Amino acid sequence: MKKVSILVIKDRHKRLLGLIRNNWLKLLCAMGCMLVVAASTATTAFLVKPVLDDIFFKKNAAMLKLIPVVVIIIYFVRGLSYYGQEYLMNYVGQSIIKRLRDSLYFHMQDLPISFFQKEKTGVLMSRVTNDVNIIKAMVSTAFTSALRDCFTILGLTVVIFYRDWKLALFAIVVLPVAFFPVVEFGKRVRRVSTGCQEAMADITSFLHETFIGNKIVKAFGMEAHEKERFFSMTGKLFGMEMKAVVIKALSSPIMEFLGGLGIAFIIGYGGYQVISGASTPGTFFSFMAAVLMLYDPVKKMSKLNNSIQEGLAATDRVFDIIERESDIIEHQSAVVIPQRPHRVTFENVFFRYDDAMVLRDININVKAGEILALVGMSGGGKTSLVNLIPRFYDAYDGRILIDGTDIRTATIRSLREQIAIVTQDSILFNDTIRYNIAYGKQGASIEDIEKAAKAAYAYDFICDFPDKFDTTIGELGGRLSGGEKQRICIARALLKNAPILILDEATSSLDTESEMWVQKALENLMKGRTTFVIAHRLSTIAYAHRIIVLSNGQIVEEGGHGELMDKQGKYFKLYQMQFCSNNNNS
Repeated sequence: MKKVSILVIKDRHKRLLGLIRNNWLKLLCAMGCMLVVAASTATTAFLVKPVLDDIFFKKNAAMLKLIPVVVIIIYFVRGLSYYGQEYLMNYVGQSIIKRLRDSLYFHMQDLPISFFQKEKTGVLMSRVTNDVNIIKAMVSTAFTSALRDCFTILGLTVVIFYRDWKLALFAIVVLPVAFFPVVEFGKRVRRVSTGCQEAMADITSFLHETFIGNKIVKAFGMEAHEKERFFSMTGKLFGMEMKAVVIKALSSPIMEFLGGLGIAFIIGYGGYQVISGASTPGTFFSFMAAVLMLYDPVKKMSKLNNSIQEGLAATDRVFDIIERESDIIEHQSAVVIPQRPHRVTFENVFFRYDDAMVLRDININVKAGEILALVGMSGGGKTSLVNLIPRFYDAYDGRILIDGTDIRTATIRSLREQIAIVTQDSILFNDTIRYNIAYGKQGASIEDIEKAAKAAYAYDFICDFPDKFDTTIGELGGRLSGGEKQRICIARALLKNAPILILDEATSSLDTESEMWVQKALENLMKGRTTFVIAHRLSTIAYAHRIIVLSNGQIVEEGGHGELMDKQGKYFKLYQMQFCSNNNNS
């Protein structure tokens, strides 16, 4: 199992490198700039010898004129190359992150409803924002610096071997020892970083829930409780962040000490060679400058490796989502369902959610244009049944047919184009009324939008706003009342003009006046459509052609309102319960 997980991780990193390689031309130019920067660093160390020996000891006037000009040229070219390297690598990094973020969101949108029900919204938001930003830091900054430092180390190594190969051998021997903390501490940073990212995701999820549910928090006087929960989460994150700080902080002094040992030996041995006449001061200081410059990028590699390890941990979390497979699979030779009135048939349908069987042996035949009401106690399986029609879930056994075609053999897009849904929760977007009504039919004319609004009895209150259809309604339609939001949702469904309609307790949360307007709008919406109505208030479904009573996932009664009342069975009892309840309330 461990070998398999290691292979998966390596494959993810290869995919990330593949994204980097797609920008190979810009990457090649950036590496050319890095080589120039590294060469300029090595050349600076190389020039220490002629500066000391030719200018200060031999008093060479020609070299005094030449070397400053050479230094100016070197640093001018270095500056241009440094800019080019930074721009190109950041361009590569930002483009990779855009593609990764786009890929992540693209894949999330294709995952089934069950995925979003199991995952926390805030955690998913954190994957798209926080985790991808950490990868950005790795790709555009750490990776760039690591490449540049590798080239610099290579260039300076050539200089020290050229100046004194014996002394250089010792300096190089110290390098592998210096790299030990880079590797060892990097592993620990990656483990801690994963914990930090998970803690940050939990905080994002918590913030999302408490901001959305702020009214409930205040209504129940839970402000102090939520503050304590938040402090606990930030305390946990603080502890993990400090653990990461300790690991990162330890790597630098250890490398400083190892570097100091090497430099101390070089000063002792090199100084002895200068005093004995075996070497010149210029050679020694040129070598010394190159070694000091060499140890600096080696020390930086520790910090860069920490950033790379954090980025790799974030990469794993992002690819956990990207590699998640949907259980709603489209058939390779899927057919397109034409836009027309439809008959919907359930044949021996069973459905289970996790380990619980929610629907058992459902057999229904709904004719085109028929209104079918689904009633029963909460948890009876009503919503699960209608959720199978647009393939939000797939049946565990049996099949669902539209005009005789198994919906699993149809394209998901054409299937969902046949269906409009109005739910109890009015899901609207923080945009204009025009945008929300036209959401299911992008590019609709203002005439069509207004027509839909009039049919949904929403036109009058929309025109009361100063900006009318261009009014921004706020997050989740916060500027509108419950009835107004529901009528906007009905207008959206009307404009889509789908032949199959699903109404999931569309009026259950409304007051009497709002329900009256929404009910009128729904009557316009249901005309000529094959309609599935889930109703809590049985008094609102008298218009249904047929009523089905669901209990514990099974159909226990079926018929018209009068027929079911005459049977005095389950439906009769539900109706009596509501009738008595309404009388008591009045």
